[in-house]
Amino acid sequence: MTTLAVMAAEARMARAWDVLQSVPDPEVPVVSVCDLGLVRNVLLVENELEVVVTPTYSGCPATEYIANSIIEALDSAGLGPTRVRMQRAPAWTTDWMSQEGRDKLRDHGIAPPGPVAQGGAMPIRFAGRRAVDDAPLACPRCGSLHTALLSAFGSTACKALHRCLDCKEPFEHFKPL
Repeated sequence: MTTLAVMAAEARMARAWDVLQSVPDPEVPVVSVCDLGLVRNVLLVENELEVVVTPTYSGCPATEYIANSIIEALDSAGLGPTRVRMQRAPAWTTDWMSQEGRDKLRDHGIAPPGPVAQGGAMPIRFAGRRAVDDAPLACPRCGSLHTALLSAFGSTACKALHRCLDCKEPFEHFKPL
């Protein structure tokens, strides 16, 4: 590849990352697929953009919709042809979410997840219990730590429903996975 071709390829991939920042997650549209850490890489394979995506879980019903949204956004921006490659290993974790994504969740009234585990793996619990030494969950509206779990599952399986006992407002918490 010539120097100009390399520069054009790098500019195309950088532009692709910019476009991907505007592709909303279908279940929580306040955050992008990049904010959630679903987009793992953007590669140029021959003349085709390949976007490597790790879904939040292997049975996620939005996987096909996300792939189609990515292809449509990049092709509409004139960056195609585009393909999406699903990469399920390593498994997605909420630790891959950007700080900007966490802030957007909080601003939207959803408590963002904390870190999954410090220094080791943590098993996935489908109806998780918070450990005694976990920090209390702060209300994303008023900041109070006086909150209670209402349901282990919210509007989606990846969120739990809580209520602030001070401001009395319900809120969802994006579970750490």
